[in-house]
Amino acid sequence: MACKSMMRSLLVLGLLLLSCSGMCAAARLLEEAAPKEEYPHPEVPELPKPELPPHPVVPELPKPEVPVHPAVPELPKPEVPAHPAVPELPKPEVPEHPAVPAELPPHPTVPELPKPEVPEHPAVPEMPKPEVSEHPAVPELPHPDVPEVPKHELPPLPVPELPPKAESQYPVPDTKP
Repeated sequence: MACKSMMRSLLVLGLLLLSCSGMCAAARLLEEAAPKEEYPHPEVPELPKPELPPHPVVPELPKPEVPVHPAVPELPKPEVPAHPAVPELPKPEVPEHPAVPAELPPHPTVPELPKPEVPEHPAVPEMPKPEVSEHPAVPELPHPDVPEVPKHELPPLPVPELPPKAESQYPVPDTKP
């Protein structure tokens, strides 16, 4: 497993070295001056500009004559009949409210009705109390003697010894009162 990872890392390092050397060679080539041309380019003869014939003259066309619009005869306005007069309706006669007397008659008195006679409830006869027999006496049973079990005493637990507390490199903050 370690051998495989070692081989992979060596392979990556080799590829990195090759790419660095390739980049250096390419940079050197770019920094060097461009070589002079050995063969000059042939001169291209200039071609004469072609002479174009002058534009033909377009004759002006006569403006077409537009016929005059015929006059539209004015139409007579239609006669609108006048609105008929609305006859006034007679106001309905409202009867006058009857006059309210200043003193109203007293309220009629309600006659008192006689109270209905309610029959008295019948007396409930007293029932004789049932005789309850006394509970039978429970005889006292002798208690069995239970032997005392000795208490188990556990040895005292050992007190753990803690190592001494190391001093901190940071100062102890002041406590607020």
